[in-house]
Amino acid sequence: QGDLVESGGGSVQAGGSLRLTCATSQYTYKTSCMGWFRQAPGKDREGVAAIAPGGSPLYVESVKGRFTISQDNAKNTVYLQMNSLRPEDTAMYYCAARRNGPFGFRCELSRTYDYWGQGTQVTVSS
Repeated sequence: QGDLVESGGGSVQAGGSLRLTCATSQYTYKTSCMGWFRQAPGKDREGVAAIAPGGSPLYVESVKGRFTISQDNAKNTVYLQMNSLRPEDTAMYYCAARRNGPFGFRCELSRTYDYWGQGTQVTVSS
């Protein structure tokens, strides 16, 4: 079972920055794609960024160049650094994990992620 604990959300003005943190168990960290998703009120959930252990990051087009997903192997933690925030980035952000399978890590944001954290709210005001 994945145990994902997010932190780091908050309220900022447009143009500001936040860093989200997702801590998990060593087992989950080493055997899973780790992703960040978000859901704004009245909208579908959207994949934001994902990464496999030691892999290359994936991003949704709207955050490329502004958000960075990174890993800390010593802490079994994944971060989402969010810069140049916009009001449209306002949402509940969730950390999620997708176990690797017989064909390795498949981290695309369109795939089903197995485990989810409780979420952390990000609010960007104009």
